[in-house]
Amino acid sequence: GSATGRAIDVAAALCRRYARRSLNQGSHHSMTTFSFRQLCAAGLGVCAFGIAFALYLQSRGYEPCPMCIFQRVAMIATGLVFALGLLIGPRGVGRYLIAGLATITAAIGAGISGRQVWLQHLPEDQVPACGPTLDYLMDMFPLADVVKMILQGDGSCARIDAQWLGITLPGWTLIAFIGIGLFAAALPYLAHRVAR
Repeated sequence: GSATGRAIDVAAALCRRYARRSLNQGSHHSMTTFSFRQLCAAGLGVCAFGIAFALYLQSRGYEPCPMCIFQRVAMIATGLVFALGLLIGPRGVGRYLIAGLATITAAIGAGISGRQVWLQHLPEDQVPACGPTLDYLMDMFPLADVVKMILQGDGSCARIDAQWLGITLPGWTLIAFIGIGLFAAALPYLAHRVAR
């Protein structure tokens, strides 16, 4: 009706007024920019949240399997790279180095969580048997052998403890690592307009 027509006209007029104001202020004011340090702080915050959430789940009775522990190590390593970027605020090549390191550690985490998601989707008769605890492995074998055995996975890593929206916890961790990795890779480009 006419009331709807008047509402559309008012909305269109407001949009035109806002667009004119943005053009008059200049395009450099219409885009929010963040410094490299601010972006690193955001990445560190996401990693810290991920670890805090994992510890919260553990306090609620969800004991981490060896693969889960390795994913935590990758998350902590990525957070430490972001912390380094926050502390030193590098310029030039240093920004690409920080971004590259954070991308690599996130990619390692994504690989581990992706492997666990794959294990969780194996048919039951193909799931590896449960192995010894990580503490036992660390006491009995060299670190390189422990890493190899953990990455092969076992039955405890294939167990599904919880799901949200049909996605398991390692699935959400995989999504988080992919997002963090893409963010890390884009750091120098996101901050390229800001000097510090």
